[in-house]
Amino acid sequence: MAVEHVTPPVRLEVLGPLRLLIDGAPVDVPGPKRRAVLALLALAEGRTVTADRLVDALWPSEVPESGRQALHNHVSRLRGHFGPAAARLETRHDGYRLALERDELDVAQARALLATARHRPADAFPLLQEAHGLWRGPVLADLTEIAPIAAAIEDYAHLRREVTDALISAAVAAGQAGAILGLAAASSAADPLREPAILLHMRALAATGQAPEALRVGRDHRRRLADETGLDPSPALNETERDILSGPAPPRTEEPARPATRLIGRESQVAAQHRLLAAERLVTIVGPGGVGKTRVAVEIARQSDTATVLLLAPVTDPAAIPHALAAALNLRVDQGDVLSACVAVLGDRPGLLLIDNCEHLLDGVRDAVDVILSACPGISLLATSREPLGLAAEHVSRLAPLPLPRPDQDPSQAPSVALFLDRARRVRPGSPADPRTVADIVRRLDGMPLAIELAAGRLSTFSIADLRDRLDRSLDLLGDGRPSADSRHRTLRATIEWSYRLLTEDERRLFRHLSVFPDGVDLDTAERLAAGLGLESDPGSVLARLVDASMIDASFEGAARYRMLATLRAFALDRLAAAGEEKASARHLLAWAVELTGWIGATMTTEREPEADAVLRRELPNLRAAWRSARGQESLDDAAAMVIALYQAVAYRDLIELRDWAEELAGDPALAGHPRAAAVLGTAAEAAYHRGDHRQADRLARTGLAMATDKDGSSSCLMVLSVAALARGAYGEVVEHSLTAAVLTGPHRENLGIAALATAYAGDLDAARTLNDQGLTGAVSPTMHSWGAYVAGEIENLAGHGDAAERHYLRAIDLARDSGATFLVGVATVGLLSVRATAGRVHEALGGYRDVIDYFARSGNWTHLWATLRNLADLLRRLGDGAPAALIDAAAAQAPDAPAISTPARAPAPPPPGRAAVLELARQAIERNLAHP
Repeated sequence: MAVEHVTPPVRLEVLGPLRLLIDGAPVDVPGPKRRAVLALLALAEGRTVTADRLVDALWPSEVPESGRQALHNHVSRLRGHFGPAAARLETRHDGYRLALERDELDVAQARALLATARHRPADAFPLLQEAHGLWRGPVLADLTEIAPIAAAIEDYAHLRREVTDALISAAVAAGQAGAILGLAAASSAADPLREPAILLHMRALAATGQAPEALRVGRDHRRRLADETGLDPSPALNETERDILSGPAPPRTEEPARPATRLIGRESQVAAQHRLLAAERLVTIVGPGGVGKTRVAVEIARQSDTATVLLLAPVTDPAAIPHALAAALNLRVDQGDVLSACVAVLGDRPGLLLIDNCEHLLDGVRDAVDVILSACPGISLLATSREPLGLAAEHVSRLAPLPLPRPDQDPSQAPSVALFLDRARRVRPGSPADPRTVADIVRRLDGMPLAIELAAGRLSTFSIADLRDRLDRSLDLLGDGRPSADSRHRTLRATIEWSYRLLTEDERRLFRHLSVFPDGVDLDTAERLAAGLGLESDPGSVLARLVDASMIDASFEGAARYRMLATLRAFALDRLAAAGEEKASARHLLAWAVELTGWIGATMTTEREPEADAVLRRELPNLRAAWRSARGQESLDDAAAMVIALYQAVAYRDLIELRDWAEELAGDPALAGHPRAAAVLGTAAEAAYHRGDHRQADRLARTGLAMATDKDGSSSCLMVLSVAALARGAYGEVVEHSLTAAVLTGPHRENLGIAALATAYAGDLDAARTLNDQGLTGAVSPTMHSWGAYVAGEIENLAGHGDAAERHYLRAIDLARDSGATFLVGVATVGLLSVRATAGRVHEALGGYRDVIDYFARSGNWTHLWATLRNLADLLRRLGDGAPAALIDAAAAQAPDAPAISTPARAPAPPPPGRAAVLELARQAIERNLAHP
């Protein structure tokens, strides 16, 4: 009779020294590198970690020749440590995965306990005690030199602060303050400027009868803050001191560190959505604007351990939905089918995907969700929209306004009143509010959460009674009178209109004009826009007033960013149209976009290139809106300026939209005769080249060169002609075009390097070195230094100097990664793999070919993909695997976009396979040879 094999339980602990337990018994894992591999796999929490990421983490400065093999050896020995549980350490096609359940990893357990405690306040204290006890000492103290581990240690320190704050708050609420008094004191002492810890310490002291000591702690904090930072404490300190002076602190179930985000009156809806998601694959929360769909959905996602949040409010183009999803997944996707790449990531794990604000992109969202439902069986989807998506699998859950107080009910027990009172206390701490008056107010607002919050914010100006009277009259006065099936919608618009009218004219103008930026703005952009509008007030003060009035949301994660809620932005756009300012605001947006792209283009040729790359990627949603505005208004000058300025981004960064913009503009009949048409055609030619269509690239570049009247147009067209000629093997033309372009642009660009490549491929290595050295001497930006290093690698590779070539390739890859030049990373990696294959480092080469083939397949650049496949075929032939090599060569020989080769033709091969088939053939050959050394 067969005996079923049972894998013993595994426990991995990272909240302290790294500890592995198999079947309850501790297992020693010796060696810092091996322990680092185990820690990195644990930190991934069940996701696959690529071999490249592991190698880069273990050897950050320079990967040794045996890096891949050393990693493989460490993984093999780790499996030995796992013993009968060795199957938990899985080898995937691109890396490794440690399969752990949530309760088998202490940090996942801590997050789950924290989420459960927030969801079940009555049970929070023991749950948080258990979570806090999972920390055993300094986290992974012997592995802090590994960069990803050091970053995780910072994240876990933040998690511990969250758990500690929640535990202290729960203890006070449960009447157990004495049990955590020492912890509260230690938490405030550890970071004496962190106000939430100070407030919790004060409340814990007050709850144990030490009110004078609690007030002393508050006074010390106020003094320390002024002395060390020059800042005043938040209003929360005043509120806490008043609570302590007026008697024992009331129970608090929310976290003091996050009071403004507490969701009130939606506990039953959140619980119901959790139950629905356990039974349904797709749930859509539907309701009018301002009813709180996003707040409920985000709370559900926050309580889920494996949630991905896709915010569609900044997205204005349905074609950009896959790109936004890729950004939410922290996935860098190149040219090609972006949604397929996202599906590949989602399909590898169970989890929840929240798609928020779908109503303006229904068709695009419907198509994307349909694909995800079919291809990702482990994913549940939660959407928010003003109307259903219209899919057969969809369960529609309609969210109603907050319940209003019943006639026989204490008004303060109604969620709508509780929300108003909570927000009112934050605006005017300690001010008494008659619940019956508040009940009258929330009835007139129909229980709409956004309307209630905006109304409560006006208590900074009016008393409760004055607010009720003026709100009632203002609603009647400011209703827009248009027919609507939903009176709550009219009420919400009137409430926003009323708040809007309390602003000064300068504040209103800035509010209206900021609405054309779908993803918000930074401080500099907001102030410059204000200055451009000719405001009489100080721009910074106007912006601060809009934030204070809750018309704009300020985020300080990284650089300060100012965004509008979706409902407020829609309102602002309406007011913009009503004021007749749409054309003026479009001009401001386009002027911003032209200026910003001009700065990006200029800065990308300097040593500040990484900064420009970061700005470009951050501002892409706003640039997308500007682009569509330019095209919609037929503003050819602005569109051309944007495309031309982004030439470097098109040439070296796999940002698909930018390439699409260039080719779209090149196809516009209105471009004929435009003074900058040549530069536009040159940029579009570069985009076509990266699609692998070097014939189209050559055609566009020659057309542009024939009409060029300035050096920008001539040089960009010559640049593309040179690389298209390189693909054809016309080395003399390459040198001619490149040297002509170098005269126009100067030695700091890539032209001398391109000439050096052609010269080297033609056989004159000494002349190639001279040209490349000249180009490197003039190089300024990291990408140009990377380009020169890549060319040097190619020259030394042709010379048979493998070690020198590898050093150059690795430097090119490092520089390109730093600057964001993803295309250069790809081509330099191909050269590096050819060196490693020649040196007999077969496993490293095969694994690398697998990754770079996937990269070029995603980007759609078949010219470079064919070159990569031919290199792979050479390696397969040396390994004795001639059949797939012959098919790859036959397919490349028939491909119109494959680069020319000067090697003699090989023996006739079978009929070549199609492109999809040849990729599958190559991948299978790689896996087969990796599995059988």
